[in-house]
Amino acid sequence: MSLTDNSVVVITGAASGIGRALAIRLAREPIKGIVLADVNEAGLAETVAMIGDSGPEVTSHLVDVSDQAAMLDFADEVLERHGRVTHVINNAGVALGGDVHEVSMGDIDWLMGVNFWGVVFGTKIFLPHLMKERSAHIVNFSSLFGLIAPPGQAAYCASKFAVRGFTESLRHELEGTNVAVSVVHPGGVKTNIANTARIGEHTTQTKEQIEARRAKANKDLDRTSPEKAAEIIVKGIKARKSRIVIGPDARILGVIARLFPKRYFSVIDRLTGRRLRNE
Repeated sequence: MSLTDNSVVVITGAASGIGRALAIRLAREPIKGIVLADVNEAGLAETVAMIGDSGPEVTSHLVDVSDQAAMLDFADEVLERHGRVTHVINNAGVALGGDVHEVSMGDIDWLMGVNFWGVVFGTKIFLPHLMKERSAHIVNFSSLFGLIAPPGQAAYCASKFAVRGFTESLRHELEGTNVAVSVVHPGGVKTNIANTARIGEHTTQTKEQIEARRAKANKDLDRTSPEKAAEIIVKGIKARKSRIVIGPDARILGVIARLFPKRYFSVIDRLTGRRLRNE
């Protein structure tokens, strides 16, 4: 049993990108409720409007996933309003550009707060409630950069490798229980994350160089639409897949990294023209 007429699905990072596409796609399922969370109030309102009035009950919540107290209050609100939670999709994420010597400790703390601790809080706080359900599911978002680690992305990779390890261990702990666990590895998806990425506090790049890098990142990452990504994820949830890989780039590069763990970038360089080296 997966998505049913009793399912209540929580989605963080629902104001745009994959989170928004997931909300819209899940609204077509015969489920009881969808809970949307984000720090972007205007974006949340747009997502709610795009879903419309038909289908499951939809509530939106202004929540900073990196704030443990706020997440505890959020869980209380959800349970009070919907009465239960069956699926938690920890999708919220941010990006940070810059080599290790260019990013500050504050930059890294900010990124880890959202990308890693947001996943931990979303998992830990909702897990006791999920374990009470006949069938439940946790879906945590890693990345292609939770499979490979290009230069200029050390902090981002650290957060996404951490999510991968946390989620895979959790899956082994909950094997044979009512709670399924999935980790999602999106490759290039057409979202706004490159435009909203923070640039390292100590970078020596000019504004023009930063904008050029962002433009290149957008071009390189525009492979899979959020709607296609959402469809793949929903199918993965229904099949209770442990790993959901999105996009041909993520599938191919993930395999290359497993086959050539010490020199995968020399292979990738030949195939991509050093495209993933953050040049």
